[in-house]
Amino acid sequence: MLSASLSPSGRSRLEEMLDSLRQKDEDEEKKKDSPPALPPRPTSKARLPPARRSLPNDFKVSSDRGAAEFSPNGFDANEESNRKKKELGLVQKRSSSFGSKRVKMDVESPYMVTPEESISLLTSTTSSGKIGELEDDTISYFIKKKLGVWCKQSRGHWELGTIRSTSGEEASVLLSNGNVMKVAKSELLPANPSILEGMDDLAKLSYLNEPSILQNLKLRYSKEMIYTKAGSILIALNPFKDLPIYGNDYVPACRQKFIDSPHVYAMAGAAYNEMIRDEVNQSIIISGESGSGKTETGKIAIQYLAAVGGGSCEIENKILQTSCILEAFGNAKTSKNDNSSRFGKLIEIHFSAMGKICGAKVQTLLFEKSRVVQLGSSERSFHIFYQLCAGASSALKERLNLRDVSNYKYLNQSDCMTIDGIDDVKKFQELTKALDAVGVCKEDQELIFKMVAAILWLGNISFQVTDSQNLIEVVDDEAVTSAALLMGCSSQELIAALSNNGVQSENSTIAKRLKLKQAIDTRDAIAKFIYASLFEWLVEQLNKSLQVGKKCTGKSISILDIYGFETLQKNSFEQFCINYANERLQQHFCRHLFKLEQEDYGSDGIGWTKIDFEDNQECLILFEKKPLGLLSLLDEESNLPKASDLTFANKLKQYLDANPRFKKERGRAFSVRHYTGEVFYDTNGFLEKNRDTLPSDSIQLLSSCKCELLQFFSKVFSQTQKQSNSFHTAALDSQKQSIGTKFKDQLFKLMRQLESTKPHFIRCIRPNAKQLPGIYDEDLVLQQLRCCGVLEVARISRVGYPTRMTHQEFSGRYGFLLSEANIYQDPLSISVAVLQQFNIPFEMYHVGYTKLYLRAGQIDALEDKRKLVLQGILGVQKSFRGYQARCYFREFMNGVTTLQSVVRGEITRRKYGVTVQSSITIYSKSLEEINAIILLQSVIRGWVVRRGASGMNKLKYPENAKPKWKSRVKMPEVKQDQSALEELQRRAINAEAIAEQKEEEYNELKKQLKRSEERWAEYEAKMKSAEEAWQKQIASLQTSLVAARRSLTSENGTIQHARNDVVPTHDDSEEATSIGPLATGPSTPVKFSTALPVSDGGRQANGTSATVTTLMKEFEQRRQNFDEEVKVLNERKQGQSAKANNIQELRKLKERFEGWKKQYKIKLHETKARLLKSEGGKSRWSWWEKLRLKDKGLLS
Repeated sequence: MLSASLSPSGRSRLEEMLDSLRQKDEDEEKKKDSPPALPPRPTSKARLPPARRSLPNDFKVSSDRGAAEFSPNGFDANEESNRKKKELGLVQKRSSSFGSKRVKMDVESPYMVTPEESISLLTSTTSSGKIGELEDDTISYFIKKKLGVWCKQSRGHWELGTIRSTSGEEASVLLSNGNVMKVAKSELLPANPSILEGMDDLAKLSYLNEPSILQNLKLRYSKEMIYTKAGSILIALNPFKDLPIYGNDYVPACRQKFIDSPHVYAMAGAAYNEMIRDEVNQSIIISGESGSGKTETGKIAIQYLAAVGGGSCEIENKILQTSCILEAFGNAKTSKNDNSSRFGKLIEIHFSAMGKICGAKVQTLLFEKSRVVQLGSSERSFHIFYQLCAGASSALKERLNLRDVSNYKYLNQSDCMTIDGIDDVKKFQELTKALDAVGVCKEDQELIFKMVAAILWLGNISFQVTDSQNLIEVVDDEAVTSAALLMGCSSQELIAALSNNGVQSENSTIAKRLKLKQAIDTRDAIAKFIYASLFEWLVEQLNKSLQVGKKCTGKSISILDIYGFETLQKNSFEQFCINYANERLQQHFCRHLFKLEQEDYGSDGIGWTKIDFEDNQECLILFEKKPLGLLSLLDEESNLPKASDLTFANKLKQYLDANPRFKKERGRAFSVRHYTGEVFYDTNGFLEKNRDTLPSDSIQLLSSCKCELLQFFSKVFSQTQKQSNSFHTAALDSQKQSIGTKFKDQLFKLMRQLESTKPHFIRCIRPNAKQLPGIYDEDLVLQQLRCCGVLEVARISRVGYPTRMTHQEFSGRYGFLLSEANIYQDPLSISVAVLQQFNIPFEMYHVGYTKLYLRAGQIDALEDKRKLVLQGILGVQKSFRGYQARCYFREFMNGVTTLQSVVRGEITRRKYGVTVQSSITIYSKSLEEINAIILLQSVIRGWVVRRGASGMNKLKYPENAKPKWKSRVKMPEVKQDQSALEELQRRAINAEAIAEQKEEEYNELKKQLKRSEERWAEYEAKMKSAEEAWQKQIASLQTSLVAARRSLTSENGTIQHARNDVVPTHDDSEEATSIGPLATGPSTPVKFSTALPVSDGGRQANGTSATVTTLMKEFEQRRQNFDEEVKVLNERKQGQSAKANNIQELRKLKERFEGWKKQYKIKLHETKARLLKSEGGKSRWSWWEKLRLKDKGLLS
């Protein structure tokens, strides 16, 4: 534990000791580097590098002691090492060039060694890490433990095996496939144990070498784990398929660190957290070859930032839709990538103080506009051309006169019209939705599509040679008409601009006809200019839609997605610029991960062994040196009117042949040794593309077009030319800024912007050249890993200190974590006390002169502690604020209650006063009205009495009808109250109106009553008539029954006489039953004079008699039932008013009676038929009587 006690002079012993050490360092270095004001690191921190870092090159072995000696800062390394061994009980184990292991002495495993073997391993370890450079004891150890080694095959592939035996400089290795081969010891590399395979961080591997890294990445790629860390950088292998590891479900998981594996989300989250924590702008730099997945990786990072910093759904959606728009207009299919970015873009996302997105800005550079007019084999132009032709509606196609893509020369140069798995129709629909989302109106969208269609029709314009001088004229066909219509000019104006070139003379402009190549170049130049200007205008519209709001605090995260390094069969000016940009980005990468870090260690007094890396500074000098650099010579040659591509190539060979990065080739070619390897360039077209000239006639044509976009493009171009040529005349057009120089300026501006941020690097790797999932090409991956410097990064990440903070920053951020017993004044003591309080191991940090250096992962542990403490503090503060707010609230409520009571009392008193005053006023007015009414009433009553008395006097004394006035008596005048009289009149009128209304209602009710009584009388009459009819029918039926009974009981009556008695009384027809005597009660049946004869006691007569008796009983029972029901209805009619229920019951009763009557009538007919049949041939009926009965169906 470092002591911080104060000496009598007021300074701590630690400070005095550190001052003496600092003075000593200054004397030794002769004031080469002035130390900072803060004290240097304490003595106890000067120690041997820990086991997890590689041993430095100056690590020496003492033959007499057998112990390592290393004193980078004058401290005894042996004492430090022995102290650590005693404290931790650990020994040093074998190490490779990239690291070593620390294990317990009493445990034996493939990673661990015995105490006897440990010394030999320590003494035989070298920086190369190759088996052949180790001692024989170490090789014996590998043989004994059967540890794996990597041996290099003749084809360059690495094979895993075990050493069986050694002989001199050769070793016999048993390969994994069972073969045994002899390999030089120098070609063997140690392999990691199987337990370390598939590690998510390459720096965690025991042995860092090329085959181990390749094997680790291959294993993870086979398990669809495409992300791997290499220290501070993220390696991303392109899976060439969609993986379910993105989306809204994974964002919160990565945000809360539920998912600890490497991920783009984790990298973007680290940038976001550091921006919030340190208030420093961040950048995410995505690099790699073409087809390695840089564009998709950038989109994934933007998705995460939009999710965690989504200030509003609108701005979040706009940022996400920006990628869709830029891909449609700036991406194309190449031989290596189906969605290759043909421009570089930097998306700068701005955040508010609360960490919410408040805007964004898009910057682009080096747009490959030559792709509009020129395509390679198996390549496509920009996606928008194919999407528009496939996905436009029929109405839009008709307005733009669109055809199939195969009809356009700019598109059918290549045999590739579609992309497997890509639906251009769906992509066009997504594009229109994205344009709507960012606020591009429908009118502007149609203008954009009109310009795209115009470019396609420009490419279809053809020329024909008219004479031997190769002069041409434009073929006036559909292409000219359509292009002119879409551009808003006439066909003749377009033909003139494509076939003639204005030459400026002293006083006028002379039109000079163009040759075939010149005309084609002019046509292509117009098409390229329109598309490049359209792309720039579209980027401006996106920036307007994403403009930074007022809440922006200046904190931002920039995401750089630039085209990858390209090596084609024929590399031209575009590849030249692209590879130059990648060289500049590689230098930025090396500067931050190697140069600045190692320089920082040295200047701050940290013992460090420099790690070699591939520096591409020489290549940048070859490009940028003035006046003898590639770009300078290109500009110089482009300004010469008679220069050609061949003269440019010869000049390069003349001046740059001595540069080790330059190599001259035959003809117009040359080669450059880039950091990825040697690239062959063909200078054909270099000068023309670098000049990028546009004839003045073409500018005049565009400015005269009716299309607003073309007018705007020409206006911007003219203004730009005036600004760049403010000191030149119109005749010096050749002095315009070239494309190469403009691109270099843009690149320098981009680098300055990135230098002001803290970078986070993502290296994208293309696992195979066929763009197929699941294929892992080791040679291709190894080449990219070498170019990216992954091995060096992993090495420096293992032994380095990625986290660096000044003493003031560290103490200011973590000083509050100290307990009360550890309170210091100076930042250094506070920083050391914090580390000791939280038991940070000594080997996990270093204390420099001005900064504190921590190993990877240590700052995260401190941040977790800080977060927990802050959460506790926030909890206490929350509770206290809650308690304080509740107290304030109670006091406030008491005050409010008191104030409310006072206010309510005052309001009530005021209302009471107003009510009293109003009551007094109303009472006084009412009293006056009452007095006036009383007075008026008295006057009227007196007048009425007097008039009545006068009338009575006239009746009593007629002769005195005319009064004789002896004298005029003066009556006192009654003073009438006019207002009271009017009020009485008004009341009288109201009363009369109410009386009239009541009278009308009374009359209406009388009418309704009268109508009800009439209906009741009508119902009574109907019921009475129905009762009479029922009584008649009942009497008739009774008579029929009596006749039937008598006919059965009579012994020898005459049939004719019985018939004469029965027929007049009862007939079988329904009319006969409906007439008869009206009976209000039980009627006496009519007696027959004679009865029908009965047989002398036959069975048939007895059966018939029984049937008749049953019918009579049934009749009597039914009659009684109907009588009772009729009686009930009569009683109800007398006790209640006429209602619809009575009528309804009467109807039901009538229906029941009619039904029973029909059934009973049928039974009578059947009984009579049986009766007549029983008489048989003994009947004395006349023939006509039998015939009558047969007609009625009574006889068979």
